[in-house]
Amino acid sequence: MARTPSNMLPLGTRAPHFELPDTVSGTVKTLENVRGEKGTVVMFICNHCPFVKHVNPALSRLGKAYQEKGIGFVAISSNDVINYPEDAPHLMKENALAEGYTFPYLYDESQEVARAYDAACTPDFYLFDRQLELVYRGQLDDSRPGNGIPVTGADLKQAMDRLISGEPQSEAQKPSIGCNIKWKES
Repeated sequence: MARTPSNMLPLGTRAPHFELPDTVSGTVKTLENVRGEKGTVVMFICNHCPFVKHVNPALSRLGKAYQEKGIGFVAISSNDVINYPEDAPHLMKENALAEGYTFPYLYDESQEVARAYDAACTPDFYLFDRQLELVYRGQLDDSRPGNGIPVTGADLKQAMDRLISGEPQSEAQKPSIGCNIKWKES
């Protein structure tokens, strides 16, 4: 289990545009389709990563709770499905339904979106404000598979709560740790 940290895209970066297929609905989603009234969470995840499996229940809970508060949520998988077939789109759909995702789960076959966001690992989280400027990037919380710390989503929750209430974001933003994105061989 590789432990790859986030690249920590600079705060203030404008959210890169995307137009990707949603594996659940079968429709194409864009950044504009999924953005929330108060902010937008873009997360890079996949099916097979033990770090993502560890936090999946929290992702479902946070999505449900914060979508009601005006935060848009979207998950993107950019992994190479030739070498990692468990991350294929039809299995992404099964996983999204099994986990109760209330947000789109998009497939980035070209990996261009992951590169635009400088995503490095799964899970990797980005929170953008209503102007689509980056205000938080990094970890969900301090929990990792096997470390005994409960999954609470504390870091991302705090960032979303501060965004909703208009408070400044914490300067202390820790990188996420997870499996590296499975890049296609050139």
